[in-house]
Parts: sequence; structure tokens; C-alpha cells
Amino acid sequence: MNLSFLDNWRKRHGMARGVAVVSHGEQDPEGVAQLLSECELLRTQAADLGVRLDDTAASLEALDQLLPRWRDDPETLSWLGNDAGLYLGTVLVRTVPGVRWVLWPNGHPVVRLASGREIEVVEAGQAWACGGTPELYQCYAEAAEP
Repeated sequence: MNLSFLDNWRKRHGMARGVAVVSHGEQDPEGVAQLLSECELLRTQAADLGVRLDDTAASLEALDQLLPRWRDDPETLSWLGNDAGLYLGTVLVRTVPGVRWVLWPNGHPVVRLASGREIEVVEAGQAWACGGTPELYQCYAEAAEP
């Protein structure tokens, strides 16, 4: 849907950037990981373009090769950027030893590497969706280095 007043509002106030997860009581790491791995919009659009997202680094490379047609739709762009970041985090958590999801006190999900360094994957996904850099695979490779 293309709503010009919404586009104008986003230009003045900035596009919605990010996602938050509300957690009550003890965090359930497996439940949080499952929730954050859904990335429904990204998975649907990738499948429509013939890219299978199988939670591997190779699928990040395949996403990097897609033509960014989503940039024509500001509403899709924001959601897709969130999903891309969450997918990047999902691949890291599932393939790199010692990496796990962490929720900041405000509910913002980040991945924490075994070294303790935290990566704001949603921010990286937004940057990728909006401008193509950094590439998702590049973010993965840098985080996966020992």
C-alpha cells in the first residue's frame, strides 16, 4: 500500500527502526530464538524469488544477490529490514558456537558473541535493506571470525 502522508511522516520523523520483544519473568532462550527466527516477510519474499532461507551462511549470500525491489515500498522496507536483521541473528545463533540472543532492558534483541561483543543485527538488517551495505554475509563473516 502506498500512502503518501505516511511517506511524508517518515521523512520528517524517520522510519520505524527496530523491533522489541517483551519478556515476562525468566527469559526462555529457546522460545526467544524461535520467535526471532520467524522472519515471515523476508522468508516469503525470498521464496517468491527462488531463494530458500535454510538458516545457513550460504542463504545470506543468496539474499545479498537479490535485486532490492522492496526499496520502492517504504512500508515493506522497514519490515523487511527488521526481518533481515533477525534472520542474520538467527543464522549466527544457529551456526556459530557460543553465540546467543540477548534482550536489552528495552526489549531490543542483539546477538552476543562468545567474546562478549554484542552485534545489533536489526540495525545491520535495516542498513542492508535501505542501501545494500553492509552485506548480510559480510556481517556474518566478521562475527564468525575466531
